[in-house]
Amino acid sequence: MTHDDRDNETWLLDATDEIVSAKAEIGFAAMTSIQRVTYCLWVADYGMRNAGDLTTAIDLFASFMRDGHVAAKEAGLPHSAHMFSLSIADLEARYLGLFDGVVNEIRAV
Repeated sequence: MTHDDRDNETWLLDATDEIVSAKAEIGFAAMTSIQRVTYCLWVADYGMRNAGDLTTAIDLFASFMRDGHVAAKEAGLPHSAHMFSLSIADLEARYLGLFDGVVNEIRAV
């Protein structure tokens, strides 16, 4: 099943509501790899959709790139791991094109 961009944006926002609560309750390190990669994707998405770059994302959670990459590898998500291994400049340039594939990969788990 494929999801359109609007569905994926809505899914990410809905999924992150629960994940932010889990992060506050148990801490980032204690969350599952899927929760961690989803949170890191939300951080990137927040920056890109609200500011058009990743500066805000870095301010919000400075290690989102490294932590997203580690969590994606742990979860066996190659598309997500690739996205989080890009340079900041490359991710900013390619983010919208990568977004649906990454969300679909996470949602399939």
